[in-house]
Amino acid sequence: MKQIIYSLCFLLFFTACSSKSPAPIQSTSSSSSTVNKLYKQYNQWRGTPYKYGGLSSRGIDCSGFVYQSYKSVFNVSLPRSTAEQLNRGKQVYINELRSGDLLFFKTGYKTRHVGIYVEDGKFMHASTSRGVTISDIRSGYWREHYWQARRLL
Repeated sequence: MKQIIYSLCFLLFFTACSSKSPAPIQSTSSSSSTVNKLYKQYNQWRGTPYKYGGLSSRGIDCSGFVYQSYKSVFNVSLPRSTAEQLNRGKQVYINELRSGDLLFFKTGYKTRHVGIYVEDGKFMHASTSRGVTISDIRSGYWREHYWQARRLL
């Protein structure tokens, strides 16, 4: 039983925060301009490896990905760190999420993670294990670690 618990913990840890997908991701339920722009941005970065402090296609971290994406997609300049990004915009409830909202997670005692909501429970982010990827906020790990959302647009 202990082995199963250890294995599950190991898998959860490494799925939290790298391989490229074969086909571009496109909107499944919305044709909004914001959603399409976000998927285009994601397709340019997907699979980029995670690198703490990174800001390039050779490696990027979660706040760097948000920083680069907001600059590219919305022409909005954000602070570089997750802690500073958390102080922008207004807080919104999870049931009010819109494309482009920032999602924040408490992934450790002092560790925070940030991503960008796309649509239908999906958000894009730079994962420590998968690099730039799309995850579902309703999945176990992300649902358990969700903290808050902020609207900047």
